[in-house]
Amino acid sequence: MTKCSIVWSMAMLFLLSPLARADDNQLTEQEKKDGWILMFDGKSVEHWVSQNKPMPAKQVENGTINVKDQGAYVAHYDQKFSDFDFVCDYKFDKTTNSGLFFRIAKPGDGGIGRGFEIQVLDSYGKPPTRFECGSLYEFLPPTKQMVKPAGEWNHCEVICVGPSVKVILNGEQVIDADLDKWTQAGKNPDGSKNKFKWVLKDMPREGYIGISFHDKGKSCWYKNLKVKDLSKK
Repeated sequence: MTKCSIVWSMAMLFLLSPLARADDNQLTEQEKKDGWILMFDGKSVEHWVSQNKPMPAKQVENGTINVKDQGAYVAHYDQKFSDFDFVCDYKFDKTTNSGLFFRIAKPGDGGIGRGFEIQVLDSYGKPPTRFECGSLYEFLPPTKQMVKPAGEWNHCEVICVGPSVKVILNGEQVIDADLDKWTQAGKNPDGSKNKFKWVLKDMPREGYIGISFHDKGKSCWYKNLKVKDLSKK
């Protein structure tokens, strides 16, 4: 089996285990043994950065991080990862647009260092497209629309190993992408266009994990943010 296949099998076993879920913003004993990192404890935004400054403490709301007016388009956790397994829960206001960013090589960069985005958006009831919730934004639509209505919690997992990116939203795998297939700037493998002037294949394979704020006055809440470094043997 390839490294990616082994990681995927382990992730599915984790999801199906009756011990898979801890109390909010905590690690189970098994997660601790397996090397998971708790990125947010429900009380403090320690380790989170907004435009080169600590994320404002006001972003903590009832055991969540609310990205509304967080001080940066994308706030990020202060540790870089290359291969990883990331999980979180999120919910949002109606029409809210947020996002999960990965492998941010240069925070604040509008170019290839910006990382790639898994869309977080109020897309309930809409057809899956490259711009709706669960998509590899601009590059690949989710196989089906699994997001819940505004105000309900969603569970998301993102697994990255080398060029492989998998996204599981509310128990359904919706993205299975090979970044090496994106070889032309502004063009996707299926012939559709994207707005970016750089090649996804050439994006740095290591970087920060971030959460984004798009819409003034709109809230998106995140909790149970956890990551496991898969680059360590």
